[in-house]
Amino acid sequence: MRDVLDELVKRYEAGEKVGLATVVATFSSAPRSPGAAMMVTERDEAFGSVSGGCVEGAVYDLGQTVIADGTPVLQRYGVSDDDAFAVGLTCGGILDVYVEPVSRDSFPDFPELAASIRSERAVALATVIEHPDADRLGKRMIVWPDRVSGDLGSSRTNDAVADDARGMLATGRTGTMHYGPDGQRRGEGMAVFVASFEPPPRMLVFGAIDFASAMARLGSFLGYRVTVCDARPVFATKSRFPEADEVVVDWPHRYLQAEAEAGRVDARTVVAVLTHDPKFDVPVLQVALRLDLGYIGAMGSRRTHDDRMERLREAGMTEQELSALSSPIGLDLGARTPEETAVSIAAEIISLRWGGRGERLMTTAGPIHPEAK
Repeated sequence: MRDVLDELVKRYEAGEKVGLATVVATFSSAPRSPGAAMMVTERDEAFGSVSGGCVEGAVYDLGQTVIADGTPVLQRYGVSDDDAFAVGLTCGGILDVYVEPVSRDSFPDFPELAASIRSERAVALATVIEHPDADRLGKRMIVWPDRVSGDLGSSRTNDAVADDARGMLATGRTGTMHYGPDGQRRGEGMAVFVASFEPPPRMLVFGAIDFASAMARLGSFLGYRVTVCDARPVFATKSRFPEADEVVVDWPHRYLQAEAEAGRVDARTVVAVLTHDPKFDVPVLQVALRLDLGYIGAMGSRRTHDDRMERLREAGMTEQELSALSSPIGLDLGARTPEETAVSIAAEIISLRWGGRGERLMTTAGPIHPEAK
């Protein structure tokens, strides 16, 4: 929706009815990701794209039909369809497109959603795109970190979707969730598309070592935008860290300070200092520990940790500032390999984000999914 938001707001405020097509799932080499949108109007206009040109003609026609009869449609386009080549999807991909009518009557809460998106407030839109009960199709719920608006048909469904949508929103993910008809976690029949309108959180990995490569892979898998930074150009190369969104050659402390001054780090940003070399990690930790970040961890043995803490104290860091440091980094999983160590670090990040205790669930009682601290 973000693709066409300005035009959509304009038509909505003018009292027009439009057809909004959104990619809700992709398979194989589909050209665009879930969340890509295209809008068609009653005036035979089209804005945005769901496939980079492959199926726009077919989606435009479907949008006009949806405007006319007011019934949302979930349509699959791909090589498995008889009409695949007719609609132009010759790239071999498959995509599911949900087309819905949007107007003042069909979506009265849209202005509040649009305002949140424009002001860069975290918000998610959950829409029922598939359900055995036709009356539930198209129901929407807007989810903020602290409240919800709308109804998906039952309190059980609302609770399950709100919980999952907040989890997706926390990592900036967009996609389709599947439930039983009444929101059962282990069920089939209902599909809910969750569009998250927040950039993914950042993971800054300092130190271009083998552990950093594993951390970049796992960070990307968890939905972070991963940056690997090291002052040594021979190690900080894109070929060594293909899963990272960017690889930066710079002194870690200088890079982090510049990113902070530019407003590109926030309370969701996680920092993993993997250099275990005082000339790199002490200066960057001096910067990191004075910022409002989601997580700061540093790798090293207990002897390295003790030496690092003493150096940080000598550099003027207070005990309160040092208390934000997770060192030695990670949870005690008995990890040995870089991949296992990355899981250990990720487990600690997840635990701190959601208030988990890092214990075996079989030994605990109460809710499995605690509220975030």
